[in-house]
Amino acid sequence: QSCLSRQQLLAAIRQMQQLLKGQETHFSEGLRTMRSRLSSLHSTLAKAAPEAPTVSCPALQAPMDGRKFGTKYLAEHEVHFTCNPGFQLLGSSTRMCQANGTWTGQEPRCEEISECSSSPCQNGGTCLEGLNQFKCLCPQQWTGATCQQRAQTAPPTWSVDDPAFSRQPRCAQVAQTQQCSCDPGFHMRGMAANGLCQDLNECEVFQRDGGPRLCIHSCINIPGSFRCSCPSGYVLLGDGKSCEDIDECSLSQDNCTGGSTCINTGGGFQCVTPRCPPAAGNVSYVKTSPFQCERNPCPMESRACHHAPKTISFHYLPLPSKLLTPTPLFRMATAAAPGRPGPDSLRFGIAGGKSRGHFVVQRSDRHTGELILVQSLQGPQTIQVDVDMSEYLDRVFQAKHVSKITLFVSAYEF
Repeated sequence: QSCLSRQQLLAAIRQMQQLLKGQETHFSEGLRTMRSRLSSLHSTLAKAAPEAPTVSCPALQAPMDGRKFGTKYLAEHEVHFTCNPGFQLLGSSTRMCQANGTWTGQEPRCEEISECSSSPCQNGGTCLEGLNQFKCLCPQQWTGATCQQRAQTAPPTWSVDDPAFSRQPRCAQVAQTQQCSCDPGFHMRGMAANGLCQDLNECEVFQRDGGPRLCIHSCINIPGSFRCSCPSGYVLLGDGKSCEDIDECSLSQDNCTGGSTCINTGGGFQCVTPRCPPAAGNVSYVKTSPFQCERNPCPMESRACHHAPKTISFHYLPLPSKLLTPTPLFRMATAAAPGRPGPDSLRFGIAGGKSRGHFVVQRSDRHTGELILVQSLQGPQTIQVDVDMSEYLDRVFQAKHVSKITLFVSAYEF
């Protein structure tokens, strides 16, 4: 009886195993069918889904007698506008392309400033509107009605005793009493009955009260208001307070002769003529581009030649004064020739130049190093720093490359 029970039990187990195997096959087929249907559905939807169209706005033109900055008209992109000297911007100085394909703000236009439209102020002088007249605010070294002659002392400023800085009050009789008031930008001086409206010097008031900075450069008090001015070589932007550098090079306002290249700097320009070092021993160089020299092939036995820089490149960077630090200024990278193994390690260093304490060179990744400004530079000054990059393969020196970097530090912080 025991033997029979064992046989029955084994048969029952085999039956259960067969049942489970059938269930497993059925389940696997169901999974395959489900996966196939999902894949088909995904493919159908992917083909049917239209790609989101790229939103763009209509092209914008520079206003007449003005300039436009920005050439992209896609969503989230901005375009900026300024007016030429002698014109003031009306409308929006900045417009942004919105997701619905329209621009924010109002169409800008440049309106002529009548008294100053002929740009009467010479030698970088700033023209100021008066009452049917103009006055020139001259740079320190110039004087005269139109800044036409060199000054020996500081230039005179507009005096508040000038009649234009005083106005008669507006008075009206209200219930047996006389009420007097001044135009915006003026305040009452003396008793109302015989008082005078005196100009409010916004430049002094805001500076004294610690208010917001009215101008990025200098503030000029004018009757009833104020004006911002920019130093020579800069133009006032449409916001009326910011200054933008004039790119003399792109406007062909430089006097660089043939063989030299114009480099735009803050407030001016420099004419540069990079030259390869003279031949010395077995080492000589040939100019392969206006800003690069390459070493001629070395004799096999000349170790000194092989250790001389393989390439020397020249770079010119304009910088504002007192730039916040640390700031990356320049990046050097290696590139292997096709079919040849590149270097497996690099070493960077500052090879020469003045003010080495202002800079450090550090590796930013395996094939790149950066020159970083760590101590702020006060302008105006010109500083040169040489950065070298040595390439090694299996710890054996391969080649050295030198970048000669010239920094033109502006006199201003913008």
